[in-house]
Amino acid sequence: MLSERLLTKVVRQCTNQYLKLRPTDETHVPAPEPGKRYMLYAHVPFCERLCPYCSFNRFPYAEDRARPYFQNMRKEMRMLKDLGYDFESLYVGGGTPTIMIDELCETIDLARDLFSIKEVSSETNPNHLIPSYLDKLKGRVQRLSVGVQSFDDGLLKQMDRYDKYGSGDEIVARIQEASPYFVSMNADMIFNFPAQTEDILINDIERVIESGASQTTFYPLMASPSVERSLARTVGKVDYQREQLFYQIIDELLCGGDKPLFTHGSAWTFNRLDTAAAAEDAMIDEYVVDYEEYPAIGSGGITYLGANLYVNTFSVRDYNAAIEAGRMSIMGKTTFSKRDRMRYRFMMQLFGGRLDKRAFFRDFECTVEAGLPVEMAFMKLSGAFDHDNDDELTLTAKGRYLLVVMMRQFFIGVNNLRDQARAALPGEEKELLFGEGIACK
Repeated sequence: MLSERLLTKVVRQCTNQYLKLRPTDETHVPAPEPGKRYMLYAHVPFCERLCPYCSFNRFPYAEDRARPYFQNMRKEMRMLKDLGYDFESLYVGGGTPTIMIDELCETIDLARDLFSIKEVSSETNPNHLIPSYLDKLKGRVQRLSVGVQSFDDGLLKQMDRYDKYGSGDEIVARIQEASPYFVSMNADMIFNFPAQTEDILINDIERVIESGASQTTFYPLMASPSVERSLARTVGKVDYQREQLFYQIIDELLCGGDKPLFTHGSAWTFNRLDTAAAAEDAMIDEYVVDYEEYPAIGSGGITYLGANLYVNTFSVRDYNAAIEAGRMSIMGKTTFSKRDRMRYRFMMQLFGGRLDKRAFFRDFECTVEAGLPVEMAFMKLSGAFDHDNDDELTLTAKGRYLLVVMMRQFFIGVNNLRDQARAALPGEEKELLFGEGIACK
């Protein structure tokens, strides 16, 4: 549709302008502001297999690289404690955080000792949904997000995931077994693969429901520059023309009808009704909806504090050296203007389903209409708003899809930022990512 194409172009241009990495000699992130809520993000960049669609910082797993890395992440946690930070929420992303389960548990336990942690969310892969891992995660992790992507065996083979992570039937069975261990069990899905038909998508949705997962996230396939070649070589060229139709199918089957099974946690996160995950404060992958500012530890971590976005080195070697020298591994930053910060707030809160107009006025000293007149006019003309009053903005079904488009392009922009950081990798580590024959180690 015209509004989707226009929005894609505008968000692409905006992110290209303000997501430009500049060198910095800062050795630590700024101290916290009194009274402000922060979340802690921890990045584990190791995987048994590198997926062709993923542009996060990740390397083939090797124990001699991973073990000292976990130790240094714990040292970096103590640096944040020394700066005065406290956290209620910890999100461990990757990569594959569960790649070394004992190191992950030790890291979570230290976070609970140092900070006021009430909830922990971690990512994992289907092959780690086994009793020996689940027993250790129970009680430590409240929300586990498993990277499924699709239950279709053909697509899993295209993505080089079938042999390592199992068939669709096996993954369903593992999620069913794992779900009782956690407050929230999230099935992480991707839609709009080139080879994905409507029937395959519908079957994926039905398998999510069958799995008993209390939450599911359906991301649109994102063709950022760093993964375009590997995507085209493995699953084909991405076609955004089908994206809206596929999103409508997902939305209708999960949240439509007289007795919907799920409710929206965000524009692309769906919480199963009558479970703890359906609560308004349920954790989602896009933690930035609930915590606008957050320090990030680990190689490739991205911190957002005040008007600044800080990027940690993508080199595991340089990361370890920095932490062992008593400094953080910041290699670049970008600073948002007030208008960019307003746009960011506008997008993130609407993506979560509701923009708080009174908080917007308090923080930016202007109304959203005065601060973002063009954005508001576009969304109104597009029929995006369900409620628009003195207190809030909420979304229609069409509005939710427009936020999917915005977030898709924003994350592609963030991936471009990662590419800028990745370009600085030394030859040895660059070869680990882009050399031949290193998909699995």
